[in-house]
Amino acid sequence: MSKTPNSAPDPAAQAALERFKTQRVTAIYRLDLIAQGATISYEDGTPVDMASEKTRLEAVVADMDRRIAQLERAAG
Repeated sequence: MSKTPNSAPDPAAQAALERFKTQRVTAIYRLDLIAQGATISYEDGTPVDMASEKTRLEAVVADMDRRIAQLERAAG
């Protein structure tokens, strides 16, 4: 689907992009908490491996960065 230069951005797509950006900020906040020494545990009390969680969140943020850039390019 091509857009004409004067077409307005789709409000639903813009809202979805903003929600996705907010999710990215949350992931970065969690990474910051991990860097400060935060620990979390599962419902049964088993501790979460924070090194693995940090690695997972770093990958999530990198993927979100790529997807956000792609969505912004598509939006014009």
